[in-house]
Amino acid sequence: MEQSALRNWTNELSETYFSKPFVDDVMFNPRLRTTGGRYIPSKRVIELNPKYLKELGEEEFAGIIKHELCHYHLHIEGKGFGHGDPEFKELLRVTGSPRHCSPLPSERVKTYHQYQCQSCGKTYERKRKVDTSKYCCGKCKGKLKKISKIH
Repeated sequence: MEQSALRNWTNELSETYFSKPFVDDVMFNPRLRTTGGRYIPSKRVIELNPKYLKELGEEEFAGIIKHELCHYHLHIEGKGFGHGDPEFKELLRVTGSPRHCSPLPSERVKTYHQYQCQSCGKTYERKRKVDTSKYCCGKCKGKLKKISKIH
């Protein structure tokens, strides 16, 4: 998607849901990893993660744009635009914007290490390896044994 098309789409969503024009910058930022987008108040710029458009489609991406527009319009009006502010939560509700975005399918597939207590049999899944000589079962203090690596 071209920069101008993204700008037009953002302005269209702003006019439709907020009845106000979007007059600042919006851009793709492929370096974003853990979020669908962000609003930078000091620059009055909305940055969006292009992976969400590619992997989850236009409907999910439109929700992310609406969420960022909530931050944007509240900031311009001098109201509370943070996630915890009541004005922000109310505007999310009124515009039907999502509070959080869905996780990316490409980020969901991770390797997990599975451990089991030799005393009580409780199993643990961890993203990182656990030093079994240093750590023990949190339930019974038994010795842990590595079972497998889950992909």
